[in-house]
Amino acid sequence: MFKKIYSPVQKVSFAPFNHLSVKRDDLIDPYISGNKWRKLKYILAKAKAGNKTHLVTFGGAYSNHLVATAAAAARSGLKSTAFVRGEAVKNEMLLLCSLFGMELIFTDRESYRDRHKLFESRFADNAEVCFVDEGGASVEATLGCAEIIGELTETYDHIFCAAGTGTTAAGLLKGLQEQQLPTKLHIVPVLKGGAFIGDEIARYTTTDKQLELHLDYHFGGYAKTTPELIHFIKTFTAQTGLLLDPVYTAKMFYAICDLEKRGQLHRDERILAIHTGGLMGLFGMRDKF
Repeated sequence: MFKKIYSPVQKVSFAPFNHLSVKRDDLIDPYISGNKWRKLKYILAKAKAGNKTHLVTFGGAYSNHLVATAAAAARSGLKSTAFVRGEAVKNEMLLLCSLFGMELIFTDRESYRDRHKLFESRFADNAEVCFVDEGGASVEATLGCAEIIGELTETYDHIFCAAGTGTTAAGLLKGLQEQQLPTKLHIVPVLKGGAFIGDEIARYTTTDKQLELHLDYHFGGYAKTTPELIHFIKTFTAQTGLLLDPVYTAKMFYAICDLEKRGQLHRDERILAIHTGGLMGLFGMRDKF
């Protein structure tokens, strides 16, 4: 089901930038969108090659990864199960997961910390089950994300991407290294204390001066927002027609604009922002708007 695909690059007019482009991975698929599609591509291929019939994964109640995995499994003729962090709830995201046939196992936060132990407690003796880590983090995921660079038909001075686990970032860096491109890769961790993402990237590829982490744009932590960020989302979307999610892409675009104000980017430099999808995350923050 994961045939080769090229998402479009769209030039965006947003002051003060003259050369701001967006890789529209959010348009790949309505449910397996953005980097979720990229991450799952080779995970699914490996599962199929290993005669796996059942995907088991992990995430929060508003996880785009859970929706993407449920949809991908259903389209591939596979069963799916998710350990959902926290108390039992009902929301739009989990409704989609259920409709795609995913079994949901709500799990207390302490038990959730050891995902491998959780997996072993239910599926240790089942050879047909495939473990898919939270967010799809894996070597296979980096291979899919590296393909973003190979799809580009122009070169850029800077590429920006938001990050939660570092897997997509590692794939982008691998892609730049494979193509021997001098482009600077800027990663915007969306978690407080996101320096660990540098270590996560180093698990998959060699890090060097080509990579820069911007740690000050988490707005309080994962899935946290401020009135300033919400105002930015409204302004950006009204001016460009491009939807942003508050968890990832909004923080990335805010960082780009703020770095220009600080003189660390020049408005005439060629900048590419990776839109990693995740727009259904807006459902969990509708009260913020």
